[in-house]
Amino acid sequence: MAITRRHLLQSGAIAAIAPALGSVAGLPAADPAMAQSANGELAWRHALSLFGNIKYPADFKRFDYVNPDAPKGGVARQIFIGTFDNFNIVVAGVKGSVAAAASLIYESLTTPALDEVSTEYGALAEAASHPDDFSYVIYRLRPQAKWHDGKPVTADDVIFSLDAFKKYHPMYSAYYSHVVKAEKLSDREVKFVFDAPGNRELPQIVGQLTILPKHWWEGTDGSGRKRDVSATTLEQPLGSGAYRIKEFVAGRTVTLERVKDYWGREFAANVGRNNFDELRYEYFRDATVAIEAFKADQVDWRTENSAKAWATQYDFPAVSEKRVLLEEFPNRSSGLMQAFAPNIRRAKFSDARVRRALNYAFDFEEMNKQIFFGQYKRISSYFDGAEELMATGLPQGKELEILEPLRAEVPPEVFTTAYSNPVGGSPEAVRDNLREALRLLKEAGYEVRDRKLVDTKTGTQLAVELLSQDPTFERVMLFYKPSLERLGIAVSVRTIDPIQYENRLREWDFDIVVGSWPESLSPGNEQREFWGSQAAGMAGSRNIVGIKNPAIDKLIDRVIFAKDRDNLVAATKALDRVLLWNHYVVPQWNYSKVRTARWDRFGRPAELPKYGLSGFPAIWWYDADKAARIAKRS
Repeated sequence: MAITRRHLLQSGAIAAIAPALGSVAGLPAADPAMAQSANGELAWRHALSLFGNIKYPADFKRFDYVNPDAPKGGVARQIFIGTFDNFNIVVAGVKGSVAAAASLIYESLTTPALDEVSTEYGALAEAASHPDDFSYVIYRLRPQAKWHDGKPVTADDVIFSLDAFKKYHPMYSAYYSHVVKAEKLSDREVKFVFDAPGNRELPQIVGQLTILPKHWWEGTDGSGRKRDVSATTLEQPLGSGAYRIKEFVAGRTVTLERVKDYWGREFAANVGRNNFDELRYEYFRDATVAIEAFKADQVDWRTENSAKAWATQYDFPAVSEKRVLLEEFPNRSSGLMQAFAPNIRRAKFSDARVRRALNYAFDFEEMNKQIFFGQYKRISSYFDGAEELMATGLPQGKELEILEPLRAEVPPEVFTTAYSNPVGGSPEAVRDNLREALRLLKEAGYEVRDRKLVDTKTGTQLAVELLSQDPTFERVMLFYKPSLERLGIAVSVRTIDPIQYENRLREWDFDIVVGSWPESLSPGNEQREFWGSQAAGMAGSRNIVGIKNPAIDKLIDRVIFAKDRDNLVAATKALDRVLLWNHYVVPQWNYSKVRTARWDRFGRPAELPKYGLSGFPAIWWYDADKAARIAKRS
């Protein structure tokens, strides 16, 4: 399923499993189709894009990358690792563990095109209108838009949804913090007012808002109890999308069924999509068990995140018989920072020299060779993979202009040295890196006594706990542990269940975890939620590191309020560079493709969209002839 930046924020996903498309705002006023008219009236727009080159006209019939004649039917079974005890996406990441399928029953005001960067078209909304200064936006709902109970989607639902997410969801509280008011103009028109002009993202950000049914949430359940949008629930929610929840077993499986009379099935953006009668999500606590379930044909599709498993676990008869197909899809739609993330709220990690020493102790090159079969490259940017946005060399041009006023607030290396990670891979390099780590630790107030690294003021040994919810990460942490111990650090490795893990993150009760921040091709307001000072104290936010840095807050504002693409890129590079030189994390690794395995019972368009990764299952379909063929050989 194609996933936008909105879905990544909703799920709090640790890693992107589908594209993180940009979230941007309306066209520049120079475009006559998008500008205010001469008499000051606002033009209604069928799509919004930062770049001003919308591909599909208002009367388009379908997206180019779909098969309009794709058959409807069949089942697609997918794997998720973990568990769930909640269908309420409003409290996702704050209470309980939300089911991965929960957001798929809803619609938002707009929907992305997977062959364009940062362009979205009407979904629940048929049109949008905003002034040239981006100080507000008006969305007009489609008259056909209905909930699954047949009631119309109204402006009241939109306002209720914004209020609920802002009040109960920390990530959205930050994401929508500049939306000061939502006004009902009519049953089908809502006006979102922003706190200041000039934020080009905001009109499209509110377009990405998932809309909830006010009447359902303010009603009572089957037992007569009033529903509570601020609480977890396993009652099947009312949606408006192409699918609804059919059945589930808490923590184990969720099945969605296609809504046959879905109100939006004939709209251009939905032609050739939502082809499966059922989408099933099977949950497993252990990745090894999940692979065995895939081999046994208990699931159809698996996205493989483990280099070791990809190299060693897919040599079985169904593969050699071509009943199971292995395929990698290029990721052109996002960047990534994945890293060991120390909790700098704790005093022992507050010194950048200590954090830099942790990086010198990480021998990525040897780890890549020994346990990853040489498949990965080291991450060197918070936007790794999105080359246009990555800080390289020394700052120049617009980037230097942005950084210059902050010279006294950022590390001096920002201006003098191109960032690079320590390089290991040989005994000599490892020894040199550990020497440098000890030098940095000594500068930070530590020394080795009786083979223990202790604080010279307190005599207390530096101790760290490497915490994870994923058993497959234990081997990574256990590889890292001896290097830290050689420095005299006491190290423990602990894996706990997903719910315990989420609770500890919400309470900031950890030393070091593995964090992952997928980045769109057009960064914006979500950067506040990743690295902004306000988010550092908000339980459930993605600022798990605990960054509170005024210079970074200022650079985030430069990203958000960039007036054109050149300034956006320059501000993003500046932000990247300052984040790197503060040594907040120990960067891990990245892979430019998505590894997948599937039982060969599906069809897909001849050419997949550039920014859609695999596009599965959104634009694929069940192929009965293929299914019959592989069944006969099983």
